[in-house]
Amino acid sequence: MKYVPLDNYINGSPVASASSPLQVTSPVNGEALSSVPTSTPEDLQAAVSAAQAAFPTWSSLTLRQRCDIFYSYRNLLQDNLDELALICHEENGKTIGESKAEVLKAIELTELACSLPNLVSGESLEVSPGFDCSIQQAPIGVVSCITPFNFPIMVPHWTIPMALALGNTMVFKPSEQVPLSGNRIAELLTEAGLPNGVFNIVHGNKSIVEAICDHADIKALTFVGSTPVARAVYTRGTSSLKRVLAMGGAKNHLIVMPDADVEYTAANVAASACGCAGQRCMAAATMVAVGAVDHIVEQVVEQSKALVPGENLGAVISASAKSSIEQYITEAEEQGATVLLDGRNTTVDGYEAGTYVGPTVLDNVTPQMRIANAEVFGPVLSIIRASDLGEAIELENGSPYGNAAVVYTQDGQVAKQFAKQASAGMIGVNVGVPVPREPFGFGGWNDSRFGVGDITGRGSIQFWTQSKKITSHWIE
Repeated sequence: MKYVPLDNYINGSPVASASSPLQVTSPVNGEALSSVPTSTPEDLQAAVSAAQAAFPTWSSLTLRQRCDIFYSYRNLLQDNLDELALICHEENGKTIGESKAEVLKAIELTELACSLPNLVSGESLEVSPGFDCSIQQAPIGVVSCITPFNFPIMVPHWTIPMALALGNTMVFKPSEQVPLSGNRIAELLTEAGLPNGVFNIVHGNKSIVEAICDHADIKALTFVGSTPVARAVYTRGTSSLKRVLAMGGAKNHLIVMPDADVEYTAANVAASACGCAGQRCMAAATMVAVGAVDHIVEQVVEQSKALVPGENLGAVISASAKSSIEQYITEAEEQGATVLLDGRNTTVDGYEAGTYVGPTVLDNVTPQMRIANAEVFGPVLSIIRASDLGEAIELENGSPYGNAAVVYTQDGQVAKQFAKQASAGMIGVNVGVPVPREPFGFGGWNDSRFGVGDITGRGSIQFWTQSKKITSHWIE
């Protein structure tokens, strides 16, 4: 193995588990990278106990004192950018460039946490003569976050800096497919001066997720992953009286109008569909071609051809993922879809054991096909034809998901109508991946989110704190 076997990270140091390990394999080349424990309830209890013990001292620090540590941590992320990007590339399969962009986004998220003293100032008002009311934001206690394989560095930073800087302590469960990044994050947090026990990691699979949902001393939980699991986590976690925010999957529609800028739109659609090998909930899964846009479709195919597996297109996470994606393509073809660009059976010279799917474009997909409704999670663009904007919006709103919806047009009225009527939490106008930049929060609608609020941005402050209202009157 390239790296030493991983342990859990509890109370500021690695802690071995008595559980059976899982092998961690690189999708880039099939290399065995490391192994990761499948933690036991006892492991989880040790992590929770460490977090509980650390909470009184950590939460008693001023907000500025806690943020000072994250200033140091932000600088360590910058100093170790190349190393973190390499780990991300090796365990996830995305390109080095995409991996560096992921680390840079983690830095941006940490910077928002560093600005909390300017965002969390409380409120105070003399409500009647001699009576003052004030509101303070207090931490919740021990919290947890569970993150997916597709962004092993960025998605953990949706929660870690904000939750901890606001005074909580944490038990973190990264995806067992990409655990190396998580342990390196823990080491850097410790190096930055984070006290022992404030941040802990338990590795594992489904059983440890269920144990986290059930643990009475974990007061709040975030999850990012597929919709079926997000729904299950939300249901199980809230039944244990936790505060839960669970982000699910997506089936994003990109509406292309006849007046869209040809070159820009084609490049943007191809990048949205195939960036990060399509393994992101903000990917352009479906292009809705409105009216006479064959000239744009042709350019989308040409732009997609420029994405070369092993060069500027990364691997998908596993052999099973590759097989599943290719099955979706085959099934759609059998049902009548036209394969304009075929990414099946892709291999990369020198990386034959890697799990690559080439860029794929399918035309004449119908809403009844499975590929039109399922989250494929690969570099596959399905094109559905529509006669007008109204029909296109109906197609978008007919999806049970509601993460993102995009329109490409030069007409401001069309853009305004689309933004008003599309049933999605994040809207793009000539923007293929409409992820809000900080301090604006990430959050979808419908089956793309279970719970209230956004997982990032200013809205996340409310999730990670509870309001304390103080009414004062002093007798003269």
